[in-house]
Amino acid sequence: MAAPEPPQQPPEGSKPLSALLSGIAQAAYYGNADITEELLRGQLYPEAAPEEFRALRAKMSGLLQSIASADMDLNQLEAFLTAQTKKQGGITSDQAAVIAKFWKNHRMKIHESLISQSRWDNVLKNMNWRVDLKSQSRHIDQINTPVAIVEMELGKTGQESEFLCLEFDEAKVSQMLKKLSEIEESMNSLTQTT
Repeated sequence: MAAPEPPQQPPEGSKPLSALLSGIAQAAYYGNADITEELLRGQLYPEAAPEEFRALRAKMSGLLQSIASADMDLNQLEAFLTAQTKKQGGITSDQAAVIAKFWKNHRMKIHESLISQSRWDNVLKNMNWRVDLKSQSRHIDQINTPVAIVEMELGKTGQESEFLCLEFDEAKVSQMLKKLSEIEESMNSLTQTT
């Protein structure tokens, strides 16, 4: 009976690289402004010259940005990293392994961060509309004319909402419908040409 193999030790230098990737993610995706280039170099690569560290950081930031913006699954990641190891001036296979492990552990959190960064602060939570007849007006000829009323609830999740109420007369509704029709035609012509 063979003795169990000892656990495989991570390659030398993988811990600083993993920490560098975490630092890059903290600064770029999680909004931690305390993570600076000087801090990362001083903590992780104190022996590296500033230019050498800057080049490594830029390379890792670029790779992480490419991976994150494509939201690569494991197969895409493997193909991407393999190509990077074969490229002149690319990465080593040990670096590729560290990047792959980092992405497996951080993919969902980075993806969620990118989604939240791409949203506007306020979102449309609810919208109601109705058509009413005007019962009061400064001018008698405007009484009993149809009015479209649009009520929108805007706000951030978990915070109190703001309400916006818009009133449109028949001419404004016609203008809006015309503009929407023009936008629709423009979109249809763009989708048909591609």
